[in-house]
Amino acid sequence: MKIALGSDHAGFAQKEMIRAWLGEQGHEIKDFGTHSADSMDYPDVAHPLSEAVANGNFDLGLLLCGSANGVCITANKHAGVRAAIAWLPELAGLARQHNNANVLCLPARYISNEQAQEIVSVFLQTDFEGGRHQQRVSKINC
Repeated sequence: MKIALGSDHAGFAQKEMIRAWLGEQGHEIKDFGTHSADSMDYPDVAHPLSEAVANGNFDLGLLLCGSANGVCITANKHAGVRAAIAWLPELAGLARQHNNANVLCLPARYISNEQAQEIVSVFLQTDFEGGRHQQRVSKINC
């Protein structure tokens, strides 16, 4: 799977762990940054990553910041992106099943590395159910 990955400074350490872990599984990863724990502005990563997902260059995207709110708000500014915050595996699964989410946003300050791996695994392994949910998803873009 081709996965776009990015974070701000608060999510940097967890992003690095996820990048290595997904690479070991054979996924093709593009790291949109940030590349250190130095303070930075999350839109500088979230916008290019979201544009790349919206353009179909990646199957899915993963964004991390302290609370996941900033990157999620930014990602959802892009038509064709359906970003969702998940701090539990069940939320990641529902975001894929019911909303066809294509960008997962993780709150790095509130979940452990083990939790992050479980949440990402569910997100990557869950398919969109379509059916009655397709009609709703089709109404998202204005």
